[in-house]
Amino acid sequence: MLRFIKEIASWTAYILSAVAIGLAINTFVFQPTQIVGCSMESTFYENDKIMVNKLIHTFRSEPDYGDIVIIDSRVNRDRTIKDDLMDSLKYNAITSMFTKEKQDVLWIKRVIGKAGDTLEYIDGTLYRNGEALQEDYIKEPMRFFPEGKVVVPEGCIYVMGDNRNASLDSRMIGAIPLDHVIGKFAFKFN
Repeated sequence: MLRFIKEIASWTAYILSAVAIGLAINTFVFQPTQIVGCSMESTFYENDKIMVNKLIHTFRSEPDYGDIVIIDSRVNRDRTIKDDLMDSLKYNAITSMFTKEKQDVLWIKRVIGKAGDTLEYIDGTLYRNGEALQEDYIKEPMRFFPEGKVVVPEGCIYVMGDNRNASLDSRMIGAIPLDHVIGKFAFKFN
């Protein structure tokens, strides 16, 4: 009986270690997730499964122009380690198979502007620092952009969906603080 109890304890320790390692990888390194909504069409479609590289968040790196990033849309509050843990449990492809909960705070968008950039929309074309952007990836011409010029504040990025006319993004919620950039698109899988 004692040997049986030791064996159960040993297996329990292995399983708990594996779960802890998996949670750490899912929270700080890579995370599978599923696309919800149409804001990134024609690049991604509803229910596409993607892998997110979270090292950009873990090491507080700044994404590049054109990068596809996952952001926390709750820009008027600070993010904590608790948010990282809860989001990695709640918003991944594995748990989404078992729940019907919609992903409402983490958005996938494309980086359009970085700190200090001036963005403006003139005659159907988006300009960054006076140069027209070549955006072959957008679904259709954009119909809405805030009036005047937008200057991206320090420590922030400006993001938009590829389906500009059906996307909630920086045009509505403002610039995204770098600590709200959760990860960067790595690859798509099915």
